[in-house]
Amino acid sequence: MTVLDARALNRATLARQLLLDRADLPVLDAVAHLGGLQAQEPQEPFIGLWSRLRAFDPAVLSELLTGRRVVRTHLMRRTVHLVTADDLVAWRARHDAMLRQRVLGTYRRELEGVDLGELAAAGRQVMADGQPRSMGDLARAVAGRWPAAGLRPLGEMLVAGLLPMVQLPPRGLWRTTAGVRYALVSSWLGREIDPPDPDGSDPVGQALVRRYLAAFGPAASADLRAWCGLAGLPAAVSALREELVAFRDERGRELLDLPDAPRPDLGTPVPVRFLPAFDNAILGYHDRGRIIDDAHRGLSVEGARVVLVDGRVAATWKVEADTVLVTLLRRFSRADRASVAEEGRAVASFLSGGESDRVRITSSSG
Repeated sequence: MTVLDARALNRATLARQLLLDRADLPVLDAVAHLGGLQAQEPQEPFIGLWSRLRAFDPAVLSELLTGRRVVRTHLMRRTVHLVTADDLVAWRARHDAMLRQRVLGTYRRELEGVDLGELAAAGRQVMADGQPRSMGDLARAVAGRWPAAGLRPLGEMLVAGLLPMVQLPPRGLWRTTAGVRYALVSSWLGREIDPPDPDGSDPVGQALVRRYLAAFGPAASADLRAWCGLAGLPAAVSALREELVAFRDERGRELLDLPDAPRPDLGTPVPVRFLPAFDNAILGYHDRGRIIDDAHRGLSVEGARVVLVDGRVAATWKVEADTVLVTLLRRFSRADRASVAEEGRAVASFLSGGESDRVRITSSSG
C-alpha cells in the first residue's frame, strides 16, 4: 500500500481546500464543496473564502444568507457552521443524536430529570409563531416548567441539540455586528429537514464520507470523526470501500480517498495564504500534522488566525487599526518575508475596503 508522507498529504489538503490556486467557483458552490465553514466568529468565513476564491465579493455571501440559500447553524461538532441550506436539510437529522449528546456532555447534571421530548415540544410550541428569538428569550419562555435546570442549559439544548434552528441575519453579514436570533429551519427555509432513512442504510452517512474526502482527503476514519463529530460512520465507510482507494500515512494509519481526487506532486509550489480563526483546513482532522507542527497545535483551538508558508502554519496574524500584524513562528527567508508582506497587504486592503494596505511583521520575541 502506498505511503503518503506529510508533504504529500499537505499538497492534497491544499488542493482540496482550494488553497493551492484561488478557484473560480461561485460562492455557493465553494461553501458546498468545503462542506461548510466553521463560523462561530461571524466574520471569519469571509476571510476563508477570500483566501480560496478569485475575485471574491463579500456582498455575495451576505446575499446568500439573506436569500436563505446559506445558513448559520449548529452542526458539525456542535459548533456553528456556515452551510448551504440544502446541506442543512439533508444532514441535520444524521447529526441529531450527536448534538444532543454533546450538549448533555456539558450540562448533564443541570438537565437531569428534564424529559428532552417534553422540552423539545415546549420549545416548538414557543417558536411556532415564526418569530425570531434569542436563546435567552426561548429559554425563559419554557423555564417555568423546569426552574431548577437554569436558562443556559435549557437554551443550549433547545437551539443546539433538540430543535433544527438557524441563526438569522444580520448576524454573520459582512461588516455587521448583531446579536444571535434563532428561527426554526422549517420557518426560515419553508421546508422540513429530511427524515432519517427508515431502512438503516445510511445514505446520508455515505454522502458525508464522499463529501469529506472530496474536501479533506486522503484521510483516516478518525479524521472524518474529528470533522463531523459523528462516531457512527464505520458502516458508511464499509459500504463505500469498493469505490475508494487506500493509502497509509507515515504512522501506519489507513487513509481512504476518492480515486480521481487531486493528489498533487510533492514539488507543487504553494502560495502564502492567510487563514481565519478555526479554519477547517486545520480543524477538519484528528491528525493535523499535515498542516501544523505539534508545537503549534494549540493555536488551532485558541482561535488564532494563521499564515501558511509553503503550505504549513508559519505565523499568526491579527488586525489592529487597519494594519495586519504578522507574528512569525520561525525564521523566514527574505523571499518568504516578502511573500507574506505582499499577501498581508492584500488582506489589509480586503478587510479595510481598500482604505489600508499596511502590514507589519515581527518575530515571536518581538
